Amino acid sequence: MTAQLNGKRVAFLVTDGFEQVELTGPRDALLQAGAQVDVLGEETGSVRGWNHDKPADAFQVDATFDDAQDTTYDAIVLPGGVQNSDTIRLISGAQKLVKSHAAAGKPLAVICHGGWLLISCDLVKGKRMTSFKTLQDDIRNAGGQWVDEEVVVDGNLISSRQPDDIPAFNAQLVKALS
Repeated sequence: MTAQLNGKRVAFLVTDGFEQVELTGPRDALLQAGAQVDVLGEETGSVRGWNHDKPADAFQVDATFDDAQDTTYDAIVLPGGVQNSDTIRLISGAQKLVKSHAAAGKPLAVICHGGWLLISCDLVKGKRMTSFKTLQDDIRNAGGQWVDEEVVVDGNLISSRQPDDIPAFNAQLVKALS
């Protein structure tokens, strides 16, 4: 473990059905760099990850969206997964956290289908970003510029397409927090 991100705290916002590797890959990179990581969910207890279309591991929720304080976190990460992303985009507590975080200009990192929450928060207009290819029309319709690249950085927004892009995503996330 390095001390590169000592004192930094990162929140992962998820519901059941998130793409597990899109949480564990970035989480492990952040922990390795010395950051503290919290899993935030709609309710206390645990959330279940998925390996594409199959249920996977359960993860303990450290705080709920409503109980979490945005000022506590230096960055927010939004893993994808169709079920998770379609559910979380309608949860007011998650929207409030993301909007507040974006307004503060702090790093907001999103991968795969995670961009749906940004669309629902009206945060993609004028932004250059990527996502899983099936979201490109949604991003364009919301006023964003969708590109097919492994990782895109536009101001405080970091975005990637899919699990294969996690190494590049992790590098940009750690760099943004350094």
